Amino acid sequence: MAGALRKTMVYLGLAEEDQRYDGYDDYAYDDEPAGHHEEHTAEVTPIRRTPMAHVVRDPEVGALNRITTIHPRTYNEAKTIGENFRAGTPVIMNLTDMDDSDAKRLVDFAAGLVFGLHGAIERVTAKVFLLSPSHVEVSAEEAGPEPARALFNQS
Repeated sequence: MAGALRKTMVYLGLAEEDQRYDGYDDYAYDDEPAGHHEEHTAEVTPIRRTPMAHVVRDPEVGALNRITTIHPRTYNEAKTIGENFRAGTPVIMNLTDMDDSDAKRLVDFAAGLVFGLHGAIERVTAKVFLLSPSHVEVSAEEAGPEPARALFNQS
């Protein structure tokens, strides 16, 4: 194989013709005569397939019979919000008991949560937000024309 590659490289002008490498094509194993190659094989260990968890894209949706309201006092309560929302339950986050820096962090967390699960986040009042899963449609009565949908601006 190396001889054919070497000859091709010489033909294409990528290498110079050199007799030193001609002997490498006829190498032999220690106990085999030159030109005789025996195929060596190894035992194959079968790979066991482990059961994988199935990803549920669309949760089974029944009648909407519950909305969870959470009044977090610290950012550590984000886990409770995420667990309820992941279960397909709409969540009302009332952030009035939180300081502004933690409230902003929690709104960022909630925005990422609804983006990842294809839900929606809506501001109800200055510090109250509704997180609705993708299977819940929220309609609100508005006085003016509907504003263009944009990312939530916290500043």
